[in-house]
Amino acid sequence: MHRLALLILLPASVMLPGCLAKAVVDVATAPVKAVSKGVDLATTSQSEADEKRGREIRRREQRLAKLERDYEKQLDQCEDGIRRACDEARDTYAEMQQIIPTLPYEPADD
Repeated sequence: MHRLALLILLPASVMLPGCLAKAVVDVATAPVKAVSKGVDLATTSQSEADEKRGREIRRREQRLAKLERDYEKQLDQCEDGIRRACDEARDTYAEMQQIIPTLPYEPADD
């Protein structure tokens, strides 16, 4: 019986220091890993910033395109004598003028 217990305990005693060493290493490196993960989450890479900027520019371009369509319709209605459409066209034009400077300049292809 003692031999059987010795056969079981001997390999366990050899493996135990390795497990303890790994646990000590894990505990020691955990704060470093947590800080590096936090820094990674807190910072934005250049490609992420570029993607975000591109999405924002596309959103503004889409908004400007919608405003231009609305403005044309409102002008047509204004010419037909609908006073409310003239007021709406003026407001739409003002919003367009606010968006235009925020878009990057793209030279026309010749």
